[in-house]
Amino acid sequence: MRLTCTCPLLCRLALAAVCLWAPWPVLAQAACNDRDCATTLMRGHIATQPGYWKSRMQRPLAQRIGAAPPELLEYVRLDNLSAGLASVPREATLTPDFLRDVRRALDEIPAPVKRLVGSRLAGIYLVEELGSTGYTDTIFTADGKGVAGFIVLDAAVLKQRSANAWATWKENTPFKPEPGFSLTATIAPAGQDNRRNAIQYILLHELGHIASIGADIHPHWGIAPSDVGRTENLAYFKLSWTIARQENRFISLFEPAFETRRDVVYYAQAKLRGSQMQTVYTELAATNFATLYAATSPGDDFAEAFVSYIHTVMMRKPLHIEIRHADRTLLAYSSCWTQARCADKRALLEQVLRAK
Repeated sequence: MRLTCTCPLLCRLALAAVCLWAPWPVLAQAACNDRDCATTLMRGHIATQPGYWKSRMQRPLAQRIGAAPPELLEYVRLDNLSAGLASVPREATLTPDFLRDVRRALDEIPAPVKRLVGSRLAGIYLVEELGSTGYTDTIFTADGKGVAGFIVLDAAVLKQRSANAWATWKENTPFKPEPGFSLTATIAPAGQDNRRNAIQYILLHELGHIASIGADIHPHWGIAPSDVGRTENLAYFKLSWTIARQENRFISLFEPAFETRRDVVYYAQAKLRGSQMQTVYTELAATNFATLYAATSPGDDFAEAFVSYIHTVMMRKPLHIEIRHADRTLLAYSSCWTQARCADKRALLEQVLRAK
């Protein structure tokens, strides 16, 4: 029996029954091959409710790491369906050495960061075939207030690359390969270019999302731009963004000088050419975005500022982009936190980190 959401009330009642009694393969194949259907099932899902996470959140941070429990795995699968992703997440196979790397990556993060996120982080959970490196979602109270969040990481992806190899791969995804042009990213110094430091950098980005939950930083990433209410109290958001409500999109305060920003797309089909790398980063350097990924959305703007500040300032690690053509360096881009263009964002980040 195949169910769709063409009849909302009957569909929801039928899907609710399937969810209560059927394992995921039945749900996916017989009940929920439809994006709207998956979106419906995600609303009020047990994995987004505080009661489900209460006992886990009472554990020390180091004990909130492991394979995704069945309810979370189901939610992540629904999320992929809702987003139109072909990947079907599955249970992760975790080896002791890999779990040790994840735990050490978290343990080495500065104490002020762990104090900030400790009461909001339900845990770090691992799957395979996520369709991306990782993502964060929100836990809501019954009245719709975001109070905490969970992080989901793809263990198979994290096992594959060292820190610099992962960063270089990521930063090349917005660009179509073009002969002679190359971009190299460095986030780990010599001798520390390992899997653990790749995991740590990714974790810090996701912890930036956790830190923003329930805080007046930027609009929640699940709200359409046209549905966002007043933004006067969102101090960080106002430094870089405004809303084009009729177009239902966020726009940066640096347009049209940052003309290439709208074509910056990570992890999907690239829109920019390799020969545009220098232009893109030259335009980026005239803004207050900490990284190129930060320029893609308000939520990722804060998460990227969060990770790059902690990584470079608090942990004194490198963040360096080099763009080359043949044997010649065209542009070198580094952390902006000692530059005037990022001073206001640095002040706000330091205020957030002092809050706990």
